[in-house]
Amino acid sequence: MIATRPSYWDEACSQLMRSDRVMRKLIPQHSQTSLQSRGDAFQTLARSVVGQQISVKAAQSVWDRLLGVVGEVTPASLLGQEAQALRQAGLSQRKCEYLQDLAAKFRDGLVHPGQWSDMADEAIIAELVAIRGIGRWTAEMFLIFHLMRPDVLPVDDLGLQRGISERYFSGESVSRSDLREVASAWAPWRSVGTWYIWRSLDPVAVEY
Repeated sequence: MIATRPSYWDEACSQLMRSDRVMRKLIPQHSQTSLQSRGDAFQTLARSVVGQQISVKAAQSVWDRLLGVVGEVTPASLLGQEAQALRQAGLSQRKCEYLQDLAAKFRDGLVHPGQWSDMADEAIIAELVAIRGIGRWTAEMFLIFHLMRPDVLPVDDLGLQRGISERYFSGESVSRSDLREVASAWAPWRSVGTWYIWRSLDPVAVEY
């Protein structure tokens, strides 16, 4: 599936560089890349579950091994495997259960991806966190990487916390209120600001 770039990206970058000194330096360093969505809701959520509490590199390694086990990652392919087979990809027992529960919800029509484009961010988060194994962080990753919502601030994301600490506070620990204060200058493009903070830590763009 061909990745797509947000239509608002150039406008957001221009405004961020005008409003924030860090972004003014950071954005030109990564001008050849941008947030992209591959347009597959199930795979985006599955990748987010796989990536919970592990590094981007480790998550990609597990995902690649999962592809080796099931072929294409779909509800049918995951539900067609025993949990033990999925564990061969390096998934924990709990993540295997989460992925298969997610697959069952999609198979049974208990989530409504056709409606998400018209729903507010918090309404989508509420629907997603009702799925076992999907918390607010995973739902926020979905908003950013699949729906490409422009103004999401995932305050519990460790990369965002570390990046803001390094870029704005000389490496000192930061609170959620610190993150929100820094990111207030990014609104209404906080997803974009977050994406460039991630790039300041790892120039290889994560994809879901």
